[in-house]
Amino acid sequence: MLLLALDTATPAVTVALYETDGDRLLAASDQTDARRHGELLLPSVDRVLREAGRPLQEVDRIVVGTGPGPYTGLRVGLTTAQTFGAALGIPVLGLCTLDGIAYASGLESPFVVATDARRKEVYWARFADARTRVGDPAVDRPGELPPDVTAMPAVGAGARLYEEVFTGLRTDLPLDQSAAPLACLAAEKLAKGEEFPPPRPLYLRRPDARVPANYKVVTPR
Repeated sequence: MLLLALDTATPAVTVALYETDGDRLLAASDQTDARRHGELLLPSVDRVLREAGRPLQEVDRIVVGTGPGPYTGLRVGLTTAQTFGAALGIPVLGLCTLDGIAYASGLESPFVVATDARRKEVYWARFADARTRVGDPAVDRPGELPPDVTAMPAVGAGARLYEEVFTGLRTDLPLDQSAAPLACLAAEKLAKGEEFPPPRPLYLRRPDARVPANYKVVTPR
């Protein structure tokens, strides 16, 4: 089975092709540019497929990071995954982006993953180990997080950005998402027959757009 994994929930535009039968990564691409997700994603998919020597038509599953992440970047990956799935008639599986970063850390004891949510906030979640998230992801100002969270070993660009708060920052571990470990995690879950969350975005924030309040209604005379 071929898994095509992609994620655009962090500044990274990341794609990987993974073969579950041989339990091996065939090709991967990681680029970091928070403003060019839409421009970089499809060329990255094409490059990964060409490097692996496999056509898109041979892909059996799409795995996509569902965030949490900023609206503009996150929707690029999810829309692309859904489009591929519809065109090929194959399942699209969702995975929390923080879960992918946690899996890449390889840690076997409790820690926290934090990514940059902008607006002086972070997306974060606790993990018992690299494969086990404790509770749902959240978005908060770093200074408002419980002291027992900020003192834990911390992974991710959000923790690096506020290292004065995340005192357990692990600078030797991944900052942003990478589709390669995301694909490996998906392969493990498939082999165990585990369920996947739907490929729906985890925005965790209300939209910026609002219906104006107390606006003046102008009607023709």
